[in-house]
Amino acid sequence: MPEAGDEGPDYAERIAANADVEKDAWQRTLDDMEATAEELEAEGWDVVTIPASHTAPEHPEAGESDRFGFVYVIPDNYVDEFTEAFEAGSFPKYRVYRNEMGSRVFQLTEFLDPESETVILVAGTYEMMHAPALVKTAMREDEMYSHVQTLDETVHGSFRHDDYEKFFPDPQRYEDYVVEANVGDDEDEA
Repeated sequence: MPEAGDEGPDYAERIAANADVEKDAWQRTLDDMEATAEELEAEGWDVVTIPASHTAPEHPEAGESDRFGFVYVIPDNYVDEFTEAFEAGSFPKYRVYRNEMGSRVFQLTEFLDPESETVILVAGTYEMMHAPALVKTAMREDEMYSHVQTLDETVHGSFRHDDYEKFFPDPQRYEDYVVEANVGDDEDEA
Protein backbone atom coordinates (compact mmCIF):
# COMPACT_ATOMS: atom_id res chain seq x y z
CA MET A 1 0.00 0.00 0.00
CA PRO A 2 1.48 3.41 -0.90
CA GLU A 3 2.29 6.02 1.74
CA ALA A 4 0.19 9.20 1.80
CA GLY A 5 1.69 11.68 -0.63
CA ASP A 6 3.53 8.87 -2.45
CA GLU A 7 1.69 9.24 -5.75
CA GLY A 8 4.85 9.52 -7.84
CA PRO A 9 5.58 11.61 -10.93
CA ASP A 10 2.69 10.13 -12.93
CA TYR A 11 0.17 11.65 -10.51
CA ALA A 12 1.54 15.17 -10.97
CA GLU A 13 1.59 14.73 -14.75
CA ARG A 14 -2.05 13.55 -14.76
CA ILE A 15 -3.12 16.58 -12.70
CA ALA A 16 -1.21 18.96 -15.00
CA ALA A 17 -2.61 17.33 -18.15
CA ASN A 18 -6.15 17.49 -16.76
CA ALA A 19 -5.72 21.17 -15.88
CA ASP A 20 -4.71 21.94 -19.46
CA VAL A 21 -7.71 20.01 -20.85
CA GLU A 22 -10.10 21.86 -18.53
CA LYS A 23 -8.52 25.22 -19.33
CA ASP A 24 -8.94 24.53 -23.06
CA ALA A 25 -12.55 23.39 -22.57
CA TRP A 26 -13.35 26.56 -20.59
CA GLN A 27 -11.80 28.71 -23.32
CA ARG A 28 -13.90 26.90 -25.95
CA THR A 29 -17.00 27.56 -23.83
CA LEU A 30 -16.16 31.28 -23.69
CA ASP A 31 -15.44 31.31 -27.43
CA ASP A 32 -18.81 29.62 -28.07
CA MET A 33 -20.51 32.23 -25.91
CA GLU A 34 -18.95 35.06 -27.95
CA ALA A 35 -19.84 33.38 -31.26
CA THR A 36 -23.42 32.85 -30.07
CA ALA A 37 -23.62 36.49 -28.98
CA GLU A 38 -22.47 37.64 -32.42
CA GLU A 39 -25.10 35.47 -34.15
CA LEU A 40 -27.88 36.74 -31.89
CA GLU A 41 -26.81 40.37 -32.30
CA ALA A 42 -26.88 39.89 -36.08
CA GLU A 43 -30.49 38.71 -35.68
CA GLY A 44 -31.35 41.92 -33.78
CA TRP A 45 -31.15 40.73 -30.16
CA ASP A 46 -29.66 42.82 -27.35
CA VAL A 47 -27.11 40.48 -25.80
CA VAL A 48 -25.45 40.39 -22.39
CA THR A 49 -22.57 37.90 -21.97
CA ILE A 50 -21.35 36.80 -18.56
CA PRO A 51 -18.66 34.28 -17.68
CA ALA A 52 -19.53 33.01 -14.20
CA SER A 53 -16.58 32.97 -11.85
CA HIS A 54 -18.13 29.98 -10.06
CA THR A 55 -21.05 27.67 -10.81
CA ALA A 56 -22.61 25.32 -8.28
CA PRO A 57 -25.47 22.84 -8.47
CA GLU A 58 -27.42 23.63 -5.29
CA HIS A 59 -30.07 21.45 -3.64
CA PRO A 60 -32.55 22.60 -0.95
CA GLU A 61 -30.58 21.20 2.00
CA ALA A 62 -27.35 22.93 0.91
CA GLY A 63 -28.10 26.41 2.16
CA GLU A 64 -30.14 28.49 4.52
CA SER A 65 -33.16 28.51 2.18
CA ASP A 66 -34.96 25.78 0.29
CA ARG A 67 -33.95 27.11 -3.13
CA PHE A 68 -32.40 24.78 -5.66
CA GLY A 69 -30.86 25.01 -9.11
CA PHE A 70 -27.65 26.28 -10.57
CA VAL A 71 -26.05 29.16 -8.74
CA TYR A 72 -23.92 31.33 -11.00
CA VAL A 73 -21.57 33.63 -9.12
CA ILE A 74 -20.80 36.59 -11.36
CA PRO A 75 -18.09 39.22 -10.96
CA ASP A 76 -19.23 42.60 -9.62
CA ASN A 77 -18.38 44.36 -12.88
CA TYR A 78 -21.19 42.42 -14.65
CA VAL A 79 -23.93 43.22 -12.12
CA ASP A 80 -25.24 46.47 -13.61
CA GLU A 81 -25.50 45.08 -17.14
CA PHE A 82 -27.14 41.86 -15.88
CA THR A 83 -29.61 43.69 -13.61
CA GLU A 84 -30.64 46.13 -16.34
CA ALA A 85 -31.32 43.29 -18.77
CA PHE A 86 -33.00 41.05 -16.16
CA GLU A 87 -35.38 43.77 -15.01
CA ALA A 88 -36.35 44.61 -18.62
CA GLY A 89 -37.80 41.19 -19.44
CA SER A 90 -39.46 38.02 -18.20
CA PHE A 91 -37.18 35.49 -19.97
CA PRO A 92 -39.70 32.69 -20.57
CA LYS A 93 -37.39 30.83 -22.97
CA TYR A 94 -34.01 29.26 -22.43
CA ARG A 95 -31.50 27.04 -24.18
CA VAL A 96 -28.71 25.01 -22.63
CA TYR A 97 -25.54 23.93 -24.42
CA ARG A 98 -23.25 21.60 -22.53
CA ASN A 99 -20.04 19.68 -23.02
CA GLU A 100 -18.67 17.04 -20.68
CA MET A 101 -14.94 16.67 -20.23
CA GLY A 102 -14.16 13.89 -17.81
CA SER A 103 -16.02 14.64 -14.60
CA ARG A 104 -16.62 18.32 -15.42
CA VAL A 105 -19.49 19.93 -17.34
CA PHE A 106 -18.97 23.14 -19.33
CA GLN A 107 -22.28 24.86 -19.89
CA LEU A 108 -23.63 27.85 -21.77
CA THR A 109 -27.16 28.93 -20.87
CA GLU A 110 -29.22 31.37 -22.93
CA PHE A 111 -32.00 33.20 -21.11
CA LEU A 112 -34.26 34.71 -23.80
CA ASP A 113 -36.98 37.35 -23.65
CA PRO A 114 -38.52 37.51 -27.15
CA GLU A 115 -40.73 40.48 -26.26
CA SER A 116 -37.83 42.81 -25.48
CA GLU A 117 -35.48 40.90 -27.80
CA THR A 118 -32.99 40.56 -24.97
CA VAL A 119 -30.84 37.53 -24.25
CA ILE A 120 -28.51 36.90 -21.33
CA LEU A 121 -25.76 34.35 -21.94
CA VAL A 122 -24.09 32.82 -18.90
CA ALA A 123 -21.13 30.45 -19.17
CA GLY A 124 -20.30 28.17 -16.26
CA THR A 125 -18.59 24.95 -15.31
CA TYR A 126 -19.14 22.49 -12.48
CA GLU A 127 -18.07 19.07 -11.24
CA MET A 128 -20.61 16.33 -11.94
CA MET A 129 -20.04 14.85 -8.46
CA HIS A 130 -21.83 17.89 -6.99
CA ALA A 131 -24.96 17.49 -9.13
CA PRO A 132 -26.79 14.31 -7.94
CA ALA A 133 -28.76 15.97 -5.12
CA LEU A 134 -29.87 18.76 -7.46
CA VAL A 135 -30.85 16.28 -10.17
CA LYS A 136 -32.96 14.29 -7.68
CA THR A 137 -34.66 17.49 -6.51
CA ALA A 138 -35.32 18.66 -10.08
CA MET A 139 -36.81 15.26 -10.97
CA ARG A 140 -39.02 15.29 -7.88
CA GLU A 141 -40.17 18.91 -8.39
CA ASP A 142 -40.29 18.61 -12.21
CA GLU A 143 -38.62 22.01 -12.62
CA MET A 144 -35.25 23.74 -12.35
CA TYR A 145 -33.94 27.18 -11.43
CA SER A 146 -30.93 29.31 -12.24
CA HIS A 147 -29.83 31.91 -9.70
CA VAL A 148 -27.39 34.70 -10.52
CA GLN A 149 -25.58 36.18 -7.57
CA THR A 150 -22.37 37.88 -6.54
CA LEU A 151 -19.74 36.55 -4.16
CA ASP A 152 -21.37 38.35 -1.22
CA GLU A 153 -24.44 36.10 -1.87
CA THR A 154 -26.64 38.95 -3.14
CA VAL A 155 -29.07 37.37 -5.61
CA HIS A 156 -29.54 39.62 -8.64
CA GLY A 157 -32.02 37.43 -10.48
CA SER A 158 -33.52 33.95 -10.66
CA PHE A 159 -35.01 32.07 -13.60
CA ARG A 160 -37.51 29.19 -13.48
CA HIS A 161 -37.17 26.37 -16.01
CA ASP A 162 -39.89 23.85 -16.76
CA ASP A 163 -37.56 21.25 -18.30
CA TYR A 164 -34.68 20.10 -16.12
CA GLU A 165 -33.58 17.61 -18.80
CA LYS A 166 -32.12 20.48 -20.84
CA PHE A 167 -29.58 20.77 -18.00
CA PHE A 168 -29.33 17.03 -17.36
CA PRO A 169 -30.04 15.19 -20.64
CA ASP A 170 -29.71 11.78 -18.96
CA PRO A 171 -30.83 12.52 -15.39
CA GLN A 172 -30.73 8.91 -14.19
CA ARG A 173 -27.01 8.92 -14.92
CA TYR A 174 -26.49 11.46 -12.12
CA GLU A 175 -28.58 9.74 -9.48
CA ASP A 176 -25.79 7.45 -8.30
CA TYR A 177 -22.84 9.32 -9.82
CA VAL A 178 -19.58 8.21 -8.28
CA VAL A 179 -16.21 9.80 -8.91
CA GLU A 180 -13.71 7.20 -9.98
CA ALA A 181 -10.33 7.76 -8.39
CA ASN A 182 -7.14 7.49 -10.42
CA VAL A 183 -5.55 5.16 -7.92
CA GLY A 184 -3.79 1.90 -8.70
CA ASP A 185 -5.03 -1.25 -7.06
CA ASP A 186 -2.98 -3.40 -4.67
CA GLU A 187 -1.75 -5.57 -7.56
CA ASP A 188 -0.03 -2.54 -9.10
CA GLU A 189 2.02 -2.11 -5.94
CA ALA A 190 3.41 -5.66 -5.94
